Amino acid sequence: MTLPPQASPPQIPSFLVDEMLQRLGRWLRAAGYDVVMAKEGDSDFDLLRRAINEGRLLISRDRQLARMRRAENTVILLQADSLEACAQELAGCLLINWQMAPFSRCLQCNTLLNPATTEQHQVVPDDIDSPVYYCPRCQQVFWDGSHVRRMREQLARWQARDYCPSHD
Repeated sequence: MTLPPQASPPQIPSFLVDEMLQRLGRWLRAAGYDVVMAKEGDSDFDLLRRAINEGRLLISRDRQLARMRRAENTVILLQADSLEACAQELAGCLLINWQMAPFSRCLQCNTLLNPATTEQHQVVPDDIDSPVYYCPRCQQVFWDGSHVRRMREQLARWQARDYCPSHD
């Protein structure tokens, strides 16, 4: 008996965002995506080469970059200016799930977070009643403060507004 081939799960994209779209990059990180931010002064050639070498999609508003040789299938050129419009436009071209794995990555350095140890809990205010996470790279401790709650609400609004197809 021969079994039918298993469909492989859709690959979750990783991203490189240029200098113009750093805010969008932080929101993608907040949603759980692997996002590298371009450094100030990185050339278009270096950005494109890095994206290709690391298998990342390069998100930009730079038309010149999108016209470069080998940019096809690597550069996502956004036309929008505002954060809201960029989020909507990106979700229109990719299957962005704004609720994929919220706050599973460090917003500063992109590292996957670990549950905090008892010792790391010492820096958290006593009235916090949420899970606490720790970044092993930059050694920051994270918990759901009011700013994280507001960000979670924004991610939920983007997901609910059909910024992307359903990801059941």
